[in-house]
Amino acid sequence: MQERILYHGSAEIVRRPLYGKGKVYNDYGQGFYCTEEIELAKEWACTENEDGYVNEYKVDMNNLNILDLSSEEYTILHWLAMLMRYRVVRLSSPIMKRGHHWLIEHFLPELAGKDIIIGYCADDSHFSYARAFVNNEISVAQLSYAMKLGKLGEQVVIKSEEAFDRIRFHGSVYVDRMEYYPKRQARDLQARELYIQELEKEDVNGLYIRDLIREEVRADDPRLR
Repeated sequence: MQERILYHGSAEIVRRPLYGKGKVYNDYGQGFYCTEEIELAKEWACTENEDGYVNEYKVDMNNLNILDLSSEEYTILHWLAMLMRYRVVRLSSPIMKRGHHWLIEHFLPELAGKDIIIGYCADDSHFSYARAFVNNEISVAQLSYAMKLGKLGEQVVIKSEEAFDRIRFHGSVYVDRMEYYPKRQARDLQARELYIQELEKEDVNGLYIRDLIREEVRADDPRLR
């Protein structure tokens, strides 16, 4: 895998990311969240409708223990179990409580010793899709479709102290909120509209969270692919 160029959108220039900092309740827990997509990083920089910066880094990936949720051994439910593990989720119904517990018990990947996690991004709209699935409102197929809306791409999360030691700062670029905050809003709006259109097509034969729990579906089930 060798060296990768990563971008981190922020309200400030971050020359030296610090291990042990950051929010605990992010998608994959505490870590330094980056992307290989500079345009996405520019949107991240203006999340609060303020000007910001895209920080560029080079990271030596050789011999690091990487959990790549986009690889064939994992499914959308492994990603969702990660989200359920780390994000604060309002469990507003009995099925949500059961689904939340079941996903973590059966689909949470082994996290011990991982230096880096690669997987879906989840902004507010995508998090709402995840909640809808756990509440038995949408199927696995509809969730998989929804997660691709908005073309968020993947995020690369640096987790371990060793991986933090591999980060090399290579400069920053100023980002104007007048350009990138509207882009973020427009992308999110388009994703929500496409999601609503998808819900109008009921997935009668789809797998829902109740089905998964009742049938004790496991990760090797071909219906999850």
